[in-house]
Amino acid sequence: MNKLPIPKEESISSLIYIIRGEKVMFDFDLATLYSVETRTLKQAVRRNIKRFPDDFMFVLNASEWKEVITNCDNLGAIKYSPSRPFAFTEQGVAMLSSILNSERAIAVNIQIIRVFTRMRTKIDSHKDILKKLEMLEMKDIELDEKVSLIFEYLKELEQSKQEETDYKQRNRIGFKTN
Repeated sequence: MNKLPIPKEESISSLIYIIRGEKVMFDFDLATLYSVETRTLKQAVRRNIKRFPDDFMFVLNASEWKEVITNCDNLGAIKYSPSRPFAFTEQGVAMLSSILNSERAIAVNIQIIRVFTRMRTKIDSHKDILKKLEMLEMKDIELDEKVSLIFEYLKELEQSKQEETDYKQRNRIGFKTN
């Protein structure tokens, strides 16, 4: 029997999309990874639909599917399919392991969960960086305001010095003692 190698993390992460603010994988990509037909995967999910609440799996609506087709060049013939795909969140992919019991499905699921975990870790580290950048930006804005205030005071000082100079150099009128 010809065994396919377990996909690498890079190839799995390229199959993760963000739909409705969730990181998801499509049924056709998962079926390919598990080496089963998409309809077989969907049948198994439908038979066990209670295991897949909306936050584990959802069906793309027509506008979401159209947007995916428009933005993704790698869909091939799948984009002409009459049925819209199932989108599985990380929890949904984990739940798939309970209904697909082949050796390959288990190994692929472990790899996918590792990818989701690494992505979450990277996003968390990026959040810290973004927070620090935001703090620096706020300090920069405060500094800009302080510098602007200093320039205002300098302008006022220059203006008062100019007024003082103008006052001393004015033509005097009235009684002169010279």
